[in-house]
Amino acid sequence: MSRKHSAGLVIYRRRNAALEILLVHPGGPFWARKDLGAWSIPKGEFDPASEEDALSAAKREFEEETGYTASGEFVPLTEIRQSSAKIIHAWAVEGDFDASGVRSNTFSMEWPPRSGRIGEFPEVDRAEWFPIAEAKQRIVRGQLGFLEQLERLTGD
Repeated sequence: MSRKHSAGLVIYRRRNAALEILLVHPGGPFWARKDLGAWSIPKGEFDPASEEDALSAAKREFEEETGYTASGEFVPLTEIRQSSAKIIHAWAVEGDFDASGVRSNTFSMEWPPRSGRIGEFPEVDRAEWFPIAEAKQRIVRGQLGFLEQLERLTGD
């Protein structure tokens, strides 16, 4: 069984000397009422055997999920292996985006289950900047290590 890989960006900024992280909330009916522990860095799957490298995939996924293009110095973080065995590759990059302007691509799924109706849902239904302490409460547990790495990297 081959492992799945995802790549994403940990976008951060400073507001009044405080470190803030851009997190996205997954779209679709499953996540609609979930908040704490449901947010994520913008990321998505890629095939390491393809010609697309992990950083290119992370930038592409960021653009697909937010509508914005990330630029700057991309600092590699140590990959994290999820309990599902998926490996997440991530890069920290300083940036500032209008979270209210996020425009995500969409996906299709049957909803409600076994109804035969196919609905179209945004991959990301919203984005928000959070102070690092709050971001650590909102992010899915398996990605918390990226925020801890960012704190060490920035000295916060």
